Amino acid sequence: MANTAAQGLLGRQLKQMQSDKDIPGISCGLIDNNVMEWEVMLMISDDCKYYGGGFFRAHLNFPSEYPHLPPKMTFQTPIFHPNIYPSGEVCISILHPPEEDKYGYESAAERWSPVQTPETILLSVISMLSSPNDESPANVEAARMWREDEKGFRRKCRANVRASLGEE
Repeated sequence: MANTAAQGLLGRQLKQMQSDKDIPGISCGLIDNNVMEWEVMLMISDDCKYYGGGFFRAHLNFPSEYPHLPPKMTFQTPIFHPNIYPSGEVCISILHPPEEDKYGYESAAERWSPVQTPETILLSVISMLSSPNDESPANVEAARMWREDEKGFRRKCRANVRASLGEE
């Protein structure tokens, strides 16, 4: 029953996002016609300092308990960022389950809640690309480089952008 409710909600949310012209730079579709698995393309605007002009493909995998539990987002296009694991998995507060953080880093209000939507997730990830959080990095090397060698960090990011465009 829960899976059917999640599927219905996700179907409506996907349709809304596909018809909403007010969300520039985000394209969504299904993987293997499964409403629980989305393929997303983020076309990053040129004003993003590190990833501007890039086209980054990612997957959103929704649990059967959605919207009570968050999806998992994984970039398929390589991306070097403090809040993205080398595997491509995104580490951002709103994708963390709605429970108290045992390390005391995040408040429950920063974590997932059922009012979040795929749209709010993707907008948060786009914002995260412009403003990394290096306090609890998923990619320690990227966080170190962002803090200590911004020129080198920017060079790696620009290489990701070129690769996302098929230029490397």
